[in-house]
Amino acid sequence: TYFLYAERGGRIEGVLPLAHVNSRVFGNTLVSLPFAVYGGPVANDEATRLVLDAHALALAERLDVDHLEYRCQVRAHPDWACKDNLYATFRREIGPDPEKNLLAIPRKQRAVVRQSLKSGLEARLEPDVDLIYDLYAESVRNLGTPVFARQYFRNLKQVFGEACEISTVFGEGKPVGGVLSFYFRDQVLPYYAGGTPDARRFGAHDFMYYDLMNRAGANGITQFDFGRSKQGTGAFSFKKNWGFRPEFLPYEYRLRRGEEVRENNPLNPKYRLFIAAWKRLPLPIANLIGPYIVRNLG
Repeated sequence: TYFLYAERGGRIEGVLPLAHVNSRVFGNTLVSLPFAVYGGPVANDEATRLVLDAHALALAERLDVDHLEYRCQVRAHPDWACKDNLYATFRREIGPDPEKNLLAIPRKQRAVVRQSLKSGLEARLEPDVDLIYDLYAESVRNLGTPVFARQYFRNLKQVFGEACEISTVFGEGKPVGGVLSFYFRDQVLPYYAGGTPDARRFGAHDFMYYDLMNRAGANGITQFDFGRSKQGTGAFSFKKNWGFRPEFLPYEYRLRRGEEVRENNPLNPKYRLFIAAWKRLPLPIANLIGPYIVRNLG
């Protein structure tokens, strides 16, 4: 990891966190930021941004990476390669009134949420990560995706403290869904979520996100950031059904070799067999070897 900052007269004017992700299979990249939705330089003025850019490009040269990647929300480099139709983020205002939050959901999905409220579900805030990790690990295995290490979740909880909230949904006395969320200024960001096969039967995810909206709104949070999803996936459609409009993210790439960016995502057909095989792995094996793979994906 590299943490760049620009200083003028003893005052920090801009920051640019970067991570070097080097894999023989998935490529050699310098990214702001891996495992994150948003990234790139944050600067008070254009001169500061240009200084940060120059240092990032020099670092990319020194590390001999394939490309430098910024996960921007707006384009800043028209001459860089860009993927602006792969990932979209979903954000919307929320408030302290549960009924208004419910009425902001389109009619069809609102009926699904109302039904989940009658399923006898209960949401509990958890002090540690073990339950949410187990739920998340099972979900991503079922999707054919390697899981993070359990220690990564523990580190997130330790570093972010009260700004990292873990909510678990119980049905018939058993955990059926859960979400690890972050709070930042006026926003709540549900980041890692998972559930058991029973989650669909209970409507656990619908209950869980509506419960999070209301709890956050009651505490003065005004924006619900549903996070990014790939176009053409079930998660993308799920968030649209909640009335969130997709905002496509223009991720920018300064290529150093090659003419295009590698497609390191599950929609790439060349990973189809790997994904199908991963879904069949016993969960303990997937949890054991997954962290050694996922850290190279970024």
